[in-house]
Amino acid sequence: MGRLVVLLGPTGVGKTELSYAIAEHLQSPVISADSRQLYRDMRIGTAAPTDEQLRRCKHYFIGTLGIDDYYSAAMYEADVLSLTSRLFPTHPSLLLTGGSMMYIDAVCNGIDDIPTVDADTRATLLERYQSEGLKPLVQELRLLDPDYYAVVDPKNPKRVLHALEICYMTGRTYTSFRTRSCRPRPFSVLKIGLTRPREELYERINVRVDQMMADGLLDEARRLYERFSTVERPIPNALNTVGYKELFACFRNECSLDFAIEKIKQDTRIYSRKQMTWFRRDPAIHWFHPDAKDDILTFIDSHSSP
Repeated sequence: MGRLVVLLGPTGVGKTELSYAIAEHLQSPVISADSRQLYRDMRIGTAAPTDEQLRRCKHYFIGTLGIDDYYSAAMYEADVLSLTSRLFPTHPSLLLTGGSMMYIDAVCNGIDDIPTVDADTRATLLERYQSEGLKPLVQELRLLDPDYYAVVDPKNPKRVLHALEICYMTGRTYTSFRTRSCRPRPFSVLKIGLTRPREELYERINVRVDQMMADGLLDEARRLYERFSTVERPIPNALNTVGYKELFACFRNECSLDFAIEKIKQDTRIYSRKQMTWFRRDPAIHWFHPDAKDDILTFIDSHSSP
């Protein structure tokens, strides 16, 4: 049986550099579990690996999609399982790393068999969101699927829209598809979580945003904004991402650039807290400070595949 080593943690914690040390130690490629690094035109804002890092180690699921391409956690699950089935015969251990909670859960535990939403339904709901805002859609979800309404974050448009898409397309509630069953895997899983004291993490996030701006995030965001603001269609969901949506507001003259940069930092800190809340629910995660590289490698070696 092969072993999947999962390196996870909040954004900005320090997964990237440590992932290369682990990958080289295991003689494994890096399998990305970042739902935004999949998009090839969002390299700076998603802190995607540099060309030098890509040469250092073989990567999967980096820059494979266009901004308009539809992709989901269920599709990611299928793609990773297919990839690992090909790699395990020559790699006893594989490394999967990232901070996208649902992607990691999909690979380790499986995801519910929720139908793929057709393009017309997705476009219809997205246009309504753009024209009406989120509030009326949340109230509609309350009527169509009160059970999911009771647990969903009403400020998360992606979750609300997806539930409504399923309701419209199937005539069934989204809740009826959510079984939360854990599926067996043909490999063992070892989860390594990285954590830092909150103030230490927040300072790293602030510095990282400043570095992104120095690296050209403003120009990257402007190119994407101009690409979609001149056509009669909604901005793709991929761009509803911290780092881009704040700058888009600046381009629309809704705020100053300085305010947008501070908002990116604030929203990134908020997202990091959501990630940690999600991860801390999983008792299978073994937590380390990112600086404890030797301890992490020793731990991995001591928990070899059965």
